[in-house]
Amino acid sequence: MVTTTIQGVQNFLERFSEFENGAGGPSWLRTIRRAAIDRFSALGYPTTRDEDWKFTNVAPIAQTTFALADGGAQPSARELAPFHFPELEGTRLVFVNGHYAEDLSTVRGLPAGVRVGSLAQALQEDEELLKQHLAKYVDYEHDAFSALNTAFITDGGLVHIGRGVVLEEPIHLLYVATRSRTPTVTHPRNLVVAEEGSEASVVEEYVSLDAGVYFSNVVTEVVAGDNAVLSHYVIERESTEAYSVGTLRVQQGRSSNVTSHTVLLGGALVRNNVHPVLAGEGGECLINGLFMPGDQQHMDNFMLVEHASPHCDSRQFYNGILSGRSRGVFSGRIVVHKDAQKTDAKQTNRNLLLSDDAQVDSKPQLEIYADDVKCTHGATIGQLDDDAIFYLRARGISENLARALLLSGFAGENLERMKLEPVRRYVEELVIEKLPEGDLLREMR
Repeated sequence: MVTTTIQGVQNFLERFSEFENGAGGPSWLRTIRRAAIDRFSALGYPTTRDEDWKFTNVAPIAQTTFALADGGAQPSARELAPFHFPELEGTRLVFVNGHYAEDLSTVRGLPAGVRVGSLAQALQEDEELLKQHLAKYVDYEHDAFSALNTAFITDGGLVHIGRGVVLEEPIHLLYVATRSRTPTVTHPRNLVVAEEGSEASVVEEYVSLDAGVYFSNVVTEVVAGDNAVLSHYVIERESTEAYSVGTLRVQQGRSSNVTSHTVLLGGALVRNNVHPVLAGEGGECLINGLFMPGDQQHMDNFMLVEHASPHCDSRQFYNGILSGRSRGVFSGRIVVHKDAQKTDAKQTNRNLLLSDDAQVDSKPQLEIYADDVKCTHGATIGQLDDDAIFYLRARGISENLARALLLSGFAGENLERMKLEPVRRYVEELVIEKLPEGDLLREMR
């Protein structure tokens, strides 16, 4: 494993040398890239000896030689039709193999004070905004995958909501992977800045048009200014042969309100990192997630919520439904810094195992350095309630439908927290499709 890890790191160092020569960009970004690749080289891939990666072995990634993906063949509008939210005709940016596809994207109905577009283009047209925020929050000094992403910053989505602007419809960032002859890697980099008093919703969706092995290594930095209200969604439905690492880093100002919703459905090996920092007094944060591995999928959720200022509230609700020989991980850490008095934090992880071979590891944690706080955490792992199934069967419902109804209700706990109705309905259909006996639920409609 050590030799393989060294080889895997060396492969990316060689890729960086080629990339750096043609990447261009302003001098400050080139400096960041170089610092990040040096940190990746020093850190290497994490191993199961690292506490934060105790239950996830990234050897499949380290053992694969990846080429940097190019734009590839553009998918047709018909191929992209399934990735559309009903009743919404707003702004959607499409990225094919990590590269912005302007011809497939739609930007419409944006009010004054809102900018949505390609990060690569913004580096040429709005350098000052990016210089102020890009790579200022994510911890690439200590996280190897964030360092790798930062080293290869090229393109991604930029969403800038001006002061006091209320955006009615969500911004949809759609990342599409197409088949390639050899394994490829993409490093999408998203930056979302919601200025003081603004309101907006952003949806990131990651999909595959074909089966195949590839590596998607995503970093999203979100900045929520004072009194800003931001809803952020991640829908991951990639190839079951793909490797996916996603990192969401949120910086919250005073009295801001941020909700993070994540739904994990695809991928062979998935790591989902969510790290909000409540830096301003009176901030609120909701982390809500549903993960549904099946077959031999592995999904790891790592939550780190930092309370850095007083009078802040945070809630974490993550549910897992595991079938086949899948494995799930939930590691949730709440850190309350010494100045964060009057903190109110709650963390809950619930998991259902649908087979004897499915496995989940849950590790909720609290680190409290203040003395006037209210913090709770808990985790449950179990199977469907036999009494509940018997109750439904006694009322003429078949056993398969009873199980489907109970699973739908369990998943519905997370889906109900999604306030954007078109997005919630879209996700509900994906969840039903993934559930065992989901076709029975569809027939009931």
